[in-house]
Amino acid sequence: MRFLPVNLDAIIVELHDLNETLALFDSLNALPIPGVEEIIPAARTLLIRFRPNAVSTVKLVKEINGRNLNTLNRATGKLVEIPVHYNGDDLVEVAEILGITIPEVIKRHTESEYTVAFTGFAPGFAYLVADSDCLHVPRRMTPRARIPAGSVGLAGEFSGIYPQASPGGWQIIGITPERMWDLSRSPSSLLQPGSRVRFRDQGKGAAISITKPEPPVVSIEDILSSQVDKHASLEILTTGIQTLFQDLGRSGQASLGISTAGALDKTALRSANRIVGNPSDNACLEIVQGGLSFISHGNVIIAVTGADCPITVQTTSGRKFQVDSYQPVDLSEGDKVTLGTPKAGMRSYLAVRGGFAKQPILSSLSYDTLAHIGPMPIAIGDTLDILTLTQGSAVSMDESPAFNMPATDDIVTLDIILGPRTDWFTTEALSLLKSQLWQVTPQSNRVGIRLYGDTPLSRLNYKELPSEGTTTGAIQVPASGQPVLFLADHPLTGGYPVIGSVASYHLDLAGQIPVNARIRFNPITEFHEIKESDCRS
Repeated sequence: MRFLPVNLDAIIVELHDLNETLALFDSLNALPIPGVEEIIPAARTLLIRFRPNAVSTVKLVKEINGRNLNTLNRATGKLVEIPVHYNGDDLVEVAEILGITIPEVIKRHTESEYTVAFTGFAPGFAYLVADSDCLHVPRRMTPRARIPAGSVGLAGEFSGIYPQASPGGWQIIGITPERMWDLSRSPSSLLQPGSRVRFRDQGKGAAISITKPEPPVVSIEDILSSQVDKHASLEILTTGIQTLFQDLGRSGQASLGISTAGALDKTALRSANRIVGNPSDNACLEIVQGGLSFISHGNVIIAVTGADCPITVQTTSGRKFQVDSYQPVDLSEGDKVTLGTPKAGMRSYLAVRGGFAKQPILSSLSYDTLAHIGPMPIAIGDTLDILTLTQGSAVSMDESPAFNMPATDDIVTLDIILGPRTDWFTTEALSLLKSQLWQVTPQSNRVGIRLYGDTPLSRLNYKELPSEGTTTGAIQVPASGQPVLFLADHPLTGGYPVIGSVASYHLDLAGQIPVNARIRFNPITEFHEIKESDCRS
């Protein structure tokens, strides 16, 4: 086993092959190590996230080193048949890579029995391994920006099916009408670890367009009727670029392919809730670059934190006045509130006293923009009901931003931890990572900050990296050499090397960096494998 640094609260365990990886995964699930919060299995690695105040790195490494990797006890799962139209964009190229005909590719794919080794990347995405190694092909050199839902692909030793439209670099050989992920189904994922899978050729039919299933209809009146304040709500007039429900996210579900998501500036979210007297983990509205406006119905207390934006209140009599962020604001019936464009920062957080009357989806109100899980983005005309506060709750009057909000012309320094794949890059690339300024491009979003530097990062190792877990803050470097800094909605596994990760204490700051600002990365560690002798309790 090799132990590689990921962040202050995460490591990667690299193993010899998939069987060893699954054996360790099963062992850690059967006999958990106290302090371990999440384990993300992949082809030859386990990403382990832990609480440093509960288990030290040396104790974690020592405990894992002692596990038996020779026993793999996995129950045989049910057989699932997947109909496929073999008409994928990469079918011809796959045949050429393997030196066989297209009918032979289809024959090998349909005659093999696959097993779900693990799930990841996105909800419902299963990594399938065959009983033979006859369709081993590399990923595409350049990933596609969008692969349709239901696409059947090959990458390395795996076959997989994209549960929804998303970017990806797998070789696409066909498409299926089966839904891999459906919240109205239990379990939501069609394929579970251990499931057996056979593919069935459906002929050369036309490409299939899969409509994303609507989430199950849940009546708020049925669930929250006794808690909704019938006289208090927000009527949405404008939403700006994007306004979403966000809380602290869905923790502990990464092994099922479900990202944590959640607020990009968790400190600001907690502050907003404390100002109005809510539990600090309540859901807020996350507003990108202002532009939100609404009318208050009933008496409502709000607070706005995060990005430094002007906040205007207009009464029913037409009087306008400015209010401060990080302060409680008492609204009366008919008051109109408008958030202007921030002078600095990227995202504002709006809390209402009592909280929003929304039904959690998979234990959270956070909307995951990559997986499309959670209450839908706020739209013009929406009415957001507010819960009645059942008891008095203290409010915080001394909240303030945790850092100076970055502006578009700022250079923002982010501390990083090198690893786990720093040694895949040249010495020049490592020097550039530290010395070069990286500009935030307009293609950035909640999935990740896409960066541009004058000189791309060059690799020393051009081998294909088997898919492995990634964390929020990971700096992944695709073939272009232009890094992507993963944010909360990032894919849980990826096949491009991660040169380093933003330190966990700078993640909120990273979530507030606006487009065109520049980033300087400051490594606070030297890269090296983690060994028991290197660590101190």
